[in-house]
Amino acid sequence: MTQPTPSQATKLQAGADVPAFSVPKFGGGNIQIGGERDRWMLVVVYRGKHCGRCKNYLNKFEKTYAKWIDAGFDVACISADPLEKVADDIDHFGWTFDIGYDLQEPDMRNLGLYVSDPLSTQETDRRFAEPGVFCITPDGTAQIIAISNGPAARPDLDELLDGMIFTIENYRPVRGDA
Repeated sequence: MTQPTPSQATKLQAGADVPAFSVPKFGGGNIQIGGERDRWMLVVVYRGKHCGRCKNYLNKFEKTYAKWIDAGFDVACISADPLEKVADDIDHFGWTFDIGYDLQEPDMRNLGLYVSDPLSTQETDRRFAEPGVFCITPDGTAQIIAISNGPAARPDLDELLDGMIFTIENYRPVRGDA
């Protein structure tokens, strides 16, 4: 059996502080990930413009976005895409949630995400993060972590929201250990 590389062996653990970093936000400013805030935060990491499954996922998310805000969450969807690709997708799909771009590989690694090379220049022109969904407490710790090494496995956002409302209302602790 082969041993994992250091980047494969290090994954963000539930209950740990989410490493603080920021990404540029479409429309101006930055999106701060990690650290203390007034509200819970949902972070959706998507592969980028080249991924049809990501577009489907974000289109579904658009339909539930207001429910997440009403439940007390700040929301950010982020990718390694450059501004131009994000702008094209927003123009085409009309997404209204905050989208961050230019996610850097060290930040991908700090979140414990899988990182992939493009299969061809037609796919994309840079390394990118595979999908990840994070629910972060107001004190900056990871309550829920769902990462995937490919585009086909992602949590159902309606089910996740229902579970998070239950978790918050019932003061449920972080579950599971490494």
